[in-house]
Amino acid sequence: MARVALQSLTLLWAVTRTSTQTRSSCSVPSAEQPWVNGIQMIMENSVVNSTFPNPSILIAMNLAGAYNVEAQKLLTFDLMASDTAGLTAGQLALTIMALTSSCRDPGDRVLTLRTQMEKWTPSSLDSYASTFYGPSLAILALCQNNPEMTLPIAARFAKTLLADSSPFDVDAGAVATLALTCMYNRIPIGSEEGYRALFAELLKKIVEEISSRIRDNGIIGDIYSTGLAMQALSVTPQKPNKQWDCQQTVDTVLGEIKEGKFQNPMSIAQILPSLRGKTYLDVPQVSCGPDQEVQPTQSNSPSPVPTSASNITVVYTISNQLRGVELLFNATISVSVKKGSVLLVVLEEAQRRNPEFKFETTMTSWGLQVSSINNIAGNVNDKTYWQFLSGQTPLIEGVADYTPCDHEHITANFTQY
Repeated sequence: MARVALQSLTLLWAVTRTSTQTRSSCSVPSAEQPWVNGIQMIMENSVVNSTFPNPSILIAMNLAGAYNVEAQKLLTFDLMASDTAGLTAGQLALTIMALTSSCRDPGDRVLTLRTQMEKWTPSSLDSYASTFYGPSLAILALCQNNPEMTLPIAARFAKTLLADSSPFDVDAGAVATLALTCMYNRIPIGSEEGYRALFAELLKKIVEEISSRIRDNGIIGDIYSTGLAMQALSVTPQKPNKQWDCQQTVDTVLGEIKEGKFQNPMSIAQILPSLRGKTYLDVPQVSCGPDQEVQPTQSNSPSPVPTSASNITVVYTISNQLRGVELLFNATISVSVKKGSVLLVVLEEAQRRNPEFKFETTMTSWGLQVSSINNIAGNVNDKTYWQFLSGQTPLIEGVADYTPCDHEHITANFTQY
């Protein structure tokens, strides 16, 4: 009986996957492919100098087809050897999908994630919808591993989201759409029809919110949210209530690439699968062939500057001047790090030299992000967060990607948006 059910489920998955993935189509013109190749190389080359193994980058490499096989191997081995203790559900889910897309067994990580999600509850009944980003990734990873066991977890999650009145940001809505589409497509035959209706109802709500963020030029939300949104809108069984011109979105993104907007490895990791015609739903279908490095046609995109062994000095300030927040402070320290080090290394060195500069990080849709400094954490309900600036200019790259220069003054300022 179980074998028959499994065969039926596999057939249902094949049929629904084909129907959803062929509904929306767009592509990068062949003449523009070198620009996509160029940003992919920037992303892959960042692996060697990164102090943090980023699973999102490995997923993008595997979906797109890696050029730098050595970087692909290095990142795979780093993630296989990484300690999963203390990881959030979102971080663990990305690691599982990264290993799955590398044809590696994620092992007991799946059981750990399932246990986390069985115990999951929102932080409050009116949680801001962006906080569902990590749990949505968890549902997606579990769905790809075992949809039948994930069904009750996903149903409880869906009911929670339906009861939440907060608007979704584009990133969280896109990942939730991918997770729910996976579940919608893979509901085992014989399960209650109520599951399909539940997922369809929530998908309709989220897709309507995402489509309302489509701009006249095709960008969805902002340029850096567009990649995940493209994935979501291209596979969801619920059509957007606003007409979406996928090719216009691709053409606008290509224009932004030419303007140099995609230099951050994480931003590239989020846009690359869509430009290659892939989504996170393709993770279980990645074919892992023999190692073979193929260099793409070079584009005019700038190449990363080689790092040097010499040291630089970075001035680092932490500042909390928000009224109503306990422990006001403003402290500055100068630290010496190797030239080419990312900002995360600066923070780690400052913390090593002075415990007053202690910090904590979490994984977000943008990558590794500082969530707390001196036990003061950002709060979505209070709209507070730690903003990093170079001089007076806010950084657009994360601490694991931004590379400070000699004598640069970096400030972490606790602020509101």
